Amino acid sequence: MSGLVNTIAPARFGNGYRWLLASTWVSNLGDGLAMAAGPLLVASQTDQAFLVALAALLQWLPPFLFGLFAGVVTDRLDRRLIVVAVNLARAAVVGLIALSVITGTVSIVVVLIALFLLGTAEVFADNTFSTLVPMLVARDDLAVANSRLQVGFITLNQLAGPPIGAALFAAGMWAPFLAQAVLVLLAALLIARMALPRHGRDRDLPPTRIRADIVEGILWTWRHPAVRTLVLTILIFNVTFGAAWSVLVLYATQRLGLGAVGFGLITTVSAAGGLVATLGYGWLTRRVSLGNLMRVGLIIETLTHLALALTTSPAVALPVFFAFGAHAFVWHTTSVTIRQRAVPTALQGRVGSVNLIGVYGGLVAGAGIGGVLAQHFGVTAPFWFAFVGSAIFVVAIWGQLRYLALDDAAGVTGYPVTPALPSEDLA
Repeated sequence: MSGLVNTIAPARFGNGYRWLLASTWVSNLGDGLAMAAGPLLVASQTDQAFLVALAALLQWLPPFLFGLFAGVVTDRLDRRLIVVAVNLARAAVVGLIALSVITGTVSIVVVLIALFLLGTAEVFADNTFSTLVPMLVARDDLAVANSRLQVGFITLNQLAGPPIGAALFAAGMWAPFLAQAVLVLLAALLIARMALPRHGRDRDLPPTRIRADIVEGILWTWRHPAVRTLVLTILIFNVTFGAAWSVLVLYATQRLGLGAVGFGLITTVSAAGGLVATLGYGWLTRRVSLGNLMRVGLIIETLTHLALALTTSPAVALPVFFAFGAHAFVWHTTSVTIRQRAVPTALQGRVGSVNLIGVYGGLVAGAGIGGVLAQHFGVTAPFWFAFVGSAIFVVAIWGQLRYLALDDAAGVTGYPVTPALPSEDLA
């Protein structure tokens, strides 16, 4: 067992990282249960399309409302306690959902309120969580450390969690939510075992205004060539991705002729591609620079949209989804690593929140564009839009992508970068 633990999380990563990894994997399983159980619960309470769409909107809205503020909170307060507190709050909300189902008091209003609260909690949890790894792991180990976190996301959140959640929901509507509450509570207890170094703004510094802190994060992002390029790339590519994937269920059923099971197979195949990518990620990053990985990823994503726009065959489309899943894993892990390497510890939360706005802003805008295009020009129109838009942006941004290789730029603004603690200090 110790050999397996050392393979997954080497001793040089420290005990703090191991507690973090365990907490993440447990939490991912709980969130995977909700991926299937949540929509099923909404559908059990209403068949009105507006309310179903509102449920999705209430989960996407919090990043716009609270994202930048969450960045300030992350940089001002104890980051470990933030994640613990938010997970305890999440466990309480999900537990109340289970209780409302058991007592027969559940309604669509209760579900919508709960979804908004959970979405809000996840803004603070996700933004803070992204700052923890560079505080625990040495700079050269960030790529591998982030890839290990993604293994849990793919296997537990994407592959194992949804079918288990659906099965539990069929056995009893309350069951997946109670299970999720227990798992999120366990995740909070695990991360509470972790020790972190102080990160600059939680020290005894002169007080600042929240607005000034937000502006500081935005300006730092804009003035840093690598991080600015990364945020702009994520924003634009999420517009094109969001346009195509917003009508994926219609594409799968109308264009590929797949039924409900076939549509579910797309997610499984994509996750399998991501899982395969985890096996070779360490080898890949030792031989290819992170900047070149990003370049290749942009080309793969652009060609993915083209291939899906052209084909009508599941036999062609499914391997494309497999390759896209591998690319998505590599892209996410690499982009997080580049940002963590470049951004000073004291600014990680605020810069991460700017990135979060880019992520969700692109997805929301893309989904709106995709819906309009599909309505007026057919289900493949969003994929053609995604291909053309991605291709134009790649050509326009190609020269700027050289900045993504400059991930040694941390500290250029004069902010101190807190080094990772030796492993013995994290026990």
